[in-house]
Amino acid sequence: MNAKDLRSDVQRLGEMIARANRIVPFTGAGISTECGIPDFRSPGGLWTRNRPIAYEEFIASRTARDEAWRRRFAMEATFAAATPGRGHRALASLYRVGKVPAAITQNIDNLHQKSGFAPHHVVELHGNTTYARCIGCGRFYDLAWVKRRFDESGAPDCIDCEEPVKTATISFGQAMPEDAMERATALAQGCDLFIAIGSSLVVWPAAGFPMMAKDCGARLVIINREPTPQDDIADLVIRQDIGDTLAPFVES
Repeated sequence: MNAKDLRSDVQRLGEMIARANRIVPFTGAGISTECGIPDFRSPGGLWTRNRPIAYEEFIASRTARDEAWRRRFAMEATFAAATPGRGHRALASLYRVGKVPAAITQNIDNLHQKSGFAPHHVVELHGNTTYARCIGCGRFYDLAWVKRRFDESGAPDCIDCEEPVKTATISFGQAMPEDAMERATALAQGCDLFIAIGSSLVVWPAAGFPMMAKDCGARLVIINREPTPQDDIADLVIRQDIGDTLAPFVES
């Protein structure tokens, strides 16, 4: 990392933040890696070690449901121990002073909420892994209940409608949450600065939001260690460590 380049990038970002009235951050896995949560696509990521279980497979196969819950509980210590990183805390600082109305995230780790965002101001495009829901009636279940049932007899079914209980996340092949997509659309269309942070910007339809914001007149910043397909349309591209880049914006 070039310290001079980092200082220049931080200065330019700071100037854009100062001029903006309504900033919408859009976060991906990269913002949480310094918190100990591995990403999915990079070498050594979760998907290089385990094939994702598609939604239809989860529904159709008890074996798949057992494996999905086994994987989730194998990660429990990692998720439980994770605390917000510098990127989360910087965004929470901007949220507290009224610059950021809400955050859009592809992440499922609940760290924006832990950093100080009100839960209703975090738009979770891919759900949340810290609790579970019945895929039939939508009943909420905490993970402690699921773990007890799983240890007794495998992947649990709902006590009301007997449909499978699943982490409250969006799996491959599962419909995107309509409410979250509508809220994210409104945020992207109504901001004057859109900051994409730690996202590869290859997962659709979520990857469309930076382009949408740009098309509606917002300035676009992309902070990611690797190139993205949308770098060419961005007003500022920062290929530095996310925590180092955003640390100066953490409220002291």
